[in-house]
Amino acid sequence: MGLAAVVPPPAPDRSAQLRRAVIASVIGSTIEWYDFFLYGVAAALVFPKVFFPTVDPFVSTLTAFSTYFVGFAARPLGAAIFGHFGDRIGRKATLVTTLLLMGLSTVAIGLLPGYATLGIWAGVILVVLRTLQGIGVGGEWGGAVLVTMEWGSSSGKRGLLTSGPQFGVALGLVLANGAVAMMNNLAGPGFLEWGWRLPFLASVALIGAGLWIRLGLEETPVFAQLKASDKLEKTPVKEVLRLHWREVLLTALARTGSQGPYYIFTTYVLVYGTEVLKADRALLLSGVMAASMMSMVTLPLWAMLSDKVGRRNMILAGAAAMALWGFAYFTLLDTRLPAVMMVAVMLSLPIHDMQFGPLSAFIAESFTPRLRYSGASLGYQLSCLTAGGPAPLIALYLMHRTHSSTAIACYIGVSALITIVAVLLLPDRTHQDCDREYDEVPA
Repeated sequence: MGLAAVVPPPAPDRSAQLRRAVIASVIGSTIEWYDFFLYGVAAALVFPKVFFPTVDPFVSTLTAFSTYFVGFAARPLGAAIFGHFGDRIGRKATLVTTLLLMGLSTVAIGLLPGYATLGIWAGVILVVLRTLQGIGVGGEWGGAVLVTMEWGSSSGKRGLLTSGPQFGVALGLVLANGAVAMMNNLAGPGFLEWGWRLPFLASVALIGAGLWIRLGLEETPVFAQLKASDKLEKTPVKEVLRLHWREVLLTALARTGSQGPYYIFTTYVLVYGTEVLKADRALLLSGVMAASMMSMVTLPLWAMLSDKVGRRNMILAGAAAMALWGFAYFTLLDTRLPAVMMVAVMLSLPIHDMQFGPLSAFIAESFTPRLRYSGASLGYQLSCLTAGGPAPLIALYLMHRTHSSTAIACYIGVSALITIVAVLLLPDRTHQDCDREYDEVPA
């Protein structure tokens, strides 16, 4: 008998896998950011009273926001851990792991007893769980961007396709604020006693849907080719820091003008509005949720436009708008007129999205394929230490010291200027072939 012919498995349908990659990146990112944002809303409204009760409300809020920062500090660690495995074993496996880590940590926060039961240990355990959240979300973004970029790299729509994870950020914020707003309607002390826990526990139902989508995703053609050609790096994080430290640093700085203001617009505003302006908490939550819903339109819109005009041009325009918007934003808020405040909150995210929408593609395109997961993740997440995490703390401190929102507006303006400088120093690869190793692409 002759040997049976070995028939290679059929190549995956690229268009079908691209659709699944987009769905996987949006749904998975939505779940992970829902979990992450729940903590931010709770840090502003719940945790000062449940986990860090003190006589001084400022100290309680500052302590709660400090634990919020821990999640940001852990994100570069997650970027390094999952960047290594994403460039070594593939994009798919890391996405499944990050989803599980993030979701289970969030459910555990919903089950955690407060200060009245565990004393100081309640806060300690909360910090540990927040750290695990940060590690999970730190590894999530790079993989979610790369599966869409590398399955759809030849489409000429990398900006639009890679805005899926950014879209998931907006949708996650809508769900998180919507869940908290629903629980906020509880009469009496129900919200602080148990109502705030339900959105955290609901995360367990979302994990299954995310896993089902991601487990059915094939590995990207770019990574498969790297593996077949034996071009995988043994220590990708070490190599990207050795060869491309400049790109890592500049991509981190490029996020400053969007990330810092974002957490002022979505988190600090809840404190500023309720404690300084004495505005209704429900009004602010509704405004942030409405802004996030608008963001679900403007994020892909600006990203799609960047495919035409170039990533750099789009981000520079957004940073210039942000440098001016901070002053208008607080001027509108300080009127204390509910309708005017609502307009300010709603417009904040669409203006922010001019930078944020194209950033996924801009950052991922800055790194050669074999080091892309590590480089893009580190660049994206290091800005958490310099911009995202400190932003609510800096805003809180500036208001406490100066009693003027102008100081916070100046901080937003400086953040935007940092982005402008960093983006001008990075190459714009909007129309370049990003599937091949960059040292193999003709100059």
